Amino acid sequence: VVSLSDEQDRVVYIGPSQSPRSLRGRRRGPRLPVRFESWPRPRPVVVRLKLMSTKPPLILIPAYNEEASIAAVVEAVRGILPASPVVVVDDGSWDRTAPRARDAGAEVLRLPHHLGLGGAVQMGYRFAFEKGYDQVVRIDADGQHNPKEIPLLLSTMAAGDYDVVTGSRFLRPNGYEIHIIRRLGGLIFSWLLYPILKQRITDPTSGFIAVNRRALEVCSLSFPLEYPEIETLVVLKRNALRFCEVPTKMFPRQAGTSSITAWNAVYYMVRVLLGVFVNVIKYERRFHVRRKS
Repeated sequence: VVSLSDEQDRVVYIGPSQSPRSLRGRRRGPRLPVRFESWPRPRPVVVRLKLMSTKPPLILIPAYNEEASIAAVVEAVRGILPASPVVVVDDGSWDRTAPRARDAGAEVLRLPHHLGLGGAVQMGYRFAFEKGYDQVVRIDADGQHNPKEIPLLLSTMAAGDYDVVTGSRFLRPNGYEIHIIRRLGGLIFSWLLYPILKQRITDPTSGFIAVNRRALEVCSLSFPLEYPEIETLVVLKRNALRFCEVPTKMFPRQAGTSSITAWNAVYYMVRVLLGVFVNVIKYERRFHVRRKS
């Protein structure tokens, strides 16, 4: 229908013969030559053609005091995707996380103070967006995620035209053991998010995530600073972005301890729930004001 010669999204209209003037207001992107064909439906059908970018994805690793595992994670990622740049965001670590990551071949962005996971991830997303990357895969620095499954996230995102693809440890059994309190919290979050997202999310706290440029733009401008994964899903949904989960395997931490323990799990749940409700209220208020105007 149309010649595809560069790395952009193309929108092609296929429908009854109409003059291009009648569709001018619906066009997106640059003007393209369009050929109309007969179609049984009375209204045009919009078909989005998604082209894969030739630029390799950026691999983002937020890290805080992960000197024992960061080098092995960087080396494993570089072994799977040698052409992809690896960026480690050092969130004010006081150990040797930064030099170990740099020696392993990663580019290191060092934050002057400890901002928390959300601040480190937003720093990486903003860096990737300003550098012009079209795809970013976030992976944890503790060695719990399998870098061999990064191509699975990227291929799913391209095949389904998703903006965000998350690796879930609960879509299929994989032998990963999780504390009962944290598992209960994940089930509660999944239940509460369903009426907001209009879809079931089995692992709302997963840190194994692939995003495209549309999601990068949103996350680089607005991103929760503390425990960001669940609130981010709400923000993405309010910006009409599409996301899905794929089953992935998760391993025990190679070293160190998680920042979310059984004792602070209650604070985590309350804090995240408040953030979700605030995002919902802000969206509904903006929608109400826009509808009245």
